[in-house]
Amino acid sequence: MFRRIGNTVVRHPVWTIVAWLIAAVAIVATAPSLPSNSDESSFLPRSYESIKAADLQERAFPSAFTPSAIALYQRTDGAALTAADRRDVARITSELGEKHIDQVQKVVHGRPSKDGRYDLTLVQMDRRSAGQPEQADAAEELRKDVKELAEGTHLDVRLGGSAAQALDQEDSSERGQTLIGVGTFVIILVTLLIIFRAPILAVLPLVLIGLVSAVANGLIAYATKLFDLQANSSISSILIVVLFGVGTDYFLFLMFRYRERLRAGDEPKQAMVNAVDRVGEAIASAAGAVVIAFLALILSTLGFLKQMGPALAIAVAATLVAGLTLIPAVVSLIGPKVFWPSKSWQREPENARFAALGRGVRRRPALTAAVSGIVLVVLSLGTLGFNATFDLASGSMPKTKESMVVQDEMRKAYSAGAAAPTDVYLSSTDGKPLDKASFDAYAKKLGAVEGVANSRMTQVAKDGTTADFTVTLTHEASTDQAIEAVGRVRDVAHADAPDGTEALVGGMSSIYKDIDTAVNHDYRTVFPVAAVLIMVILGLLLRSVVAPWYLIASVGLGFGATLGATVWIFQEGQGHSGLMFMLPVIMYLFVVAIGTDYNILMIARLREEAREGREPREAAGMALRHAGPTVAAAGFILAATFATMMLAGNALLTEMGFAVSFGIAIAAFVMAMFFTPSLTALIGHAAWWPGHGDRAVTTPGAGTGSDGPATASGGDGRDTVAGSHEERRG
Repeated sequence: MFRRIGNTVVRHPVWTIVAWLIAAVAIVATAPSLPSNSDESSFLPRSYESIKAADLQERAFPSAFTPSAIALYQRTDGAALTAADRRDVARITSELGEKHIDQVQKVVHGRPSKDGRYDLTLVQMDRRSAGQPEQADAAEELRKDVKELAEGTHLDVRLGGSAAQALDQEDSSERGQTLIGVGTFVIILVTLLIIFRAPILAVLPLVLIGLVSAVANGLIAYATKLFDLQANSSISSILIVVLFGVGTDYFLFLMFRYRERLRAGDEPKQAMVNAVDRVGEAIASAAGAVVIAFLALILSTLGFLKQMGPALAIAVAATLVAGLTLIPAVVSLIGPKVFWPSKSWQREPENARFAALGRGVRRRPALTAAVSGIVLVVLSLGTLGFNATFDLASGSMPKTKESMVVQDEMRKAYSAGAAAPTDVYLSSTDGKPLDKASFDAYAKKLGAVEGVANSRMTQVAKDGTTADFTVTLTHEASTDQAIEAVGRVRDVAHADAPDGTEALVGGMSSIYKDIDTAVNHDYRTVFPVAAVLIMVILGLLLRSVVAPWYLIASVGLGFGATLGATVWIFQEGQGHSGLMFMLPVIMYLFVVAIGTDYNILMIARLREEAREGREPREAAGMALRHAGPTVAAAGFILAATFATMMLAGNALLTEMGFAVSFGIAIAAFVMAMFFTPSLTALIGHAAWWPGHGDRAVTTPGAGTGSDGPATASGGDGRDTVAGSHEERRG
């Protein structure tokens, strides 16, 4: 199949390029816009208690005041507010409400802090638009207006709250995307220049993958709208890295093999056909593993991950199609001039370092497997200290952003849980009005829960069937202590609800509690499903039942080593309270799926060497010698491009950038180069059971092939090359 694809594309390169350009223009021109949602509650399905509580609040207390934006005032000299200052706050609050800003429903004066140094204006917005871009726009206007109204006073005012956080998150995301994009381009350009010393080859993947990126983003927008998926601004940053990182990987896989075929004496166009034939199956299998792993995210209960999975799968699928059609078409049109001005493509390099590594694996496979395995196990021990954090707003932007400064100041000035109180909604199950005589006792029971600062009944619905009990926690909503406390509040709220009533616990801590439950569900569901599907891909590629087991086990060790190293660096080294809650899921899929690429490339080359008649240990050594440079180059570029996410300046992308880049480095430089080939050498022919994928089969009466006088075949008619004299040198 891949030979037919190669033949078709190389025979009709212009038509292939034109088809891509037409498709790109059509998709980009007609694709819908991709909205962004940063509201944490939108991540969860309606079945979770916190979401049921939010729905109940909307029905029972439609006019309930929940601030979306908070203006925090303090004197410029840091002293306590004077009577004149408080009058200025009241005036600003009144004039702000009179502006009738879009999305703003109510503006009220809050209460001053106990130390008298702070005061508040609370702004309620349309809750149906929570987390949407229009509220970020409203926050931008509010921020500008409140500062203008405070001019000429002794007040310093900052705008915080969820709407302001969405605005700052959007700004931070745009800045992060710019830094990530520039960093990715520079890394790919410089690295390819060093590898090939050819400017055309350095620029070509950036241009081609840029075209693929436009197509992929259009297809993602279509899918998001068609399946009503949640969008999030962080996905754009990840998409940049995935498209250019994975796209460059596939470009390198193809170009290294194209160069190898030219050195073996193939005519240029035939060299590209043979390159697509040889490496096409490995690229398709690698991409298939990544796509299936990403699609496993559909099983997640979190809206953020549900959207991320199909989006990334579409991006990788588009990159795969480009790797098998667009890139071969363009390169075959240019021919060997693509390597200009370098002449090194004309001669086989010694690959001394990789040849030496290959000899080491061939001679001491047990020692190599043991040492590399011990490294992975030791790093994996760090996973025992893993702790999750749930403050997505703080994690997605720097602490210096205005909304984050407001959040930190309010923690100091007011009760830690006051900014986001927990609400317990007590409802009648028979439709009759509640017995108000039981309210005080119920509130006392809630207030006696460990981790609760105070509890009080605040309002009753007009029909008398629902009461709202406001519970203020002693810790900020996203902390581990608050999440544990809200679990205890739920237990008491449910167990001690008066006869004929039921209780639902809502609020941000309750949402975080449910997100924690959802993530744990994903660990038990997404991880094993992705692993099984990747094993199926590996089994089909290798025609083996044995090899997929130790390949997926090695990748699992790589995941453990990556998570362990991330815990040690960020939790132990930098003193973070924990890692962002979705990091292990994302890390697992990136490290397992993309890390499998290098295992697939190495094991496919090992099989090819074995089919030429080499014994398992010799085949492993030769595979490392010839595939090692490709894996090293691809692994370095992909790891470096993911590392650019650390430039974004927020905890989520910094942790994600380090974790995924470290995991890819482990996958390329430990698993693919040492662990996998040494294990395969040790297991020997049994690794390919029940098939005989590594057995050499000589086609009877084979004439002189393009690769030399003797051509080995895998039995399907493909010219699986019996390498040249230079290729066989160890």
